Amino acid sequence: MKKIIVSFALLIGTIFTTNAQDISDNAIGIRFGSGDGVGGEISYQKALGENNRLEIDLGLANEFTDFKATGLYQWVWEIEEQFNWYAGAGGGIVSANGTGIYGAGVVGIEYNFNSPILLSLDYRPEIGVAGGLDGLNSNIALAVRYQF
Repeated sequence: MKKIIVSFALLIGTIFTTNAQDISDNAIGIRFGSGDGVGGEISYQKALGENNRLEIDLGLANEFTDFKATGLYQWVWEIEEQFNWYAGAGGGIVSANGTGIYGAGVVGIEYNFNSPILLSLDYRPEIGVAGGLDGLNSNIALAVRYQF
């Protein structure tokens, strides 16, 4: 089912034209996650070109004894003015249940308000590569970021 959802999202994206985006140079905020993630994460995005960016997220859990750090390279496509969708891949490291390394993907939608606020909703599948992680983990999150 998850493969179908990701495939459908990628198919829809290829239907739309890939116009140049007006993504901000920097954005910082909070990503409120669910599923097998750590919950809330501090999130930073850095534009690398007209339609791609780097996202770095840091989550803390269990009274700050466990952490989760994720880095993702993302491509951004315009659906309508101020409304985009994005997809990307990357990986990270987590300290819960022993230190582990994982690979991650992401697909999501975002709305860029006329103010410097960016609101996004995304799905991030993660698969353990080494250490304390095993199997496929899913993370759905809502993020609010300030653009500068």
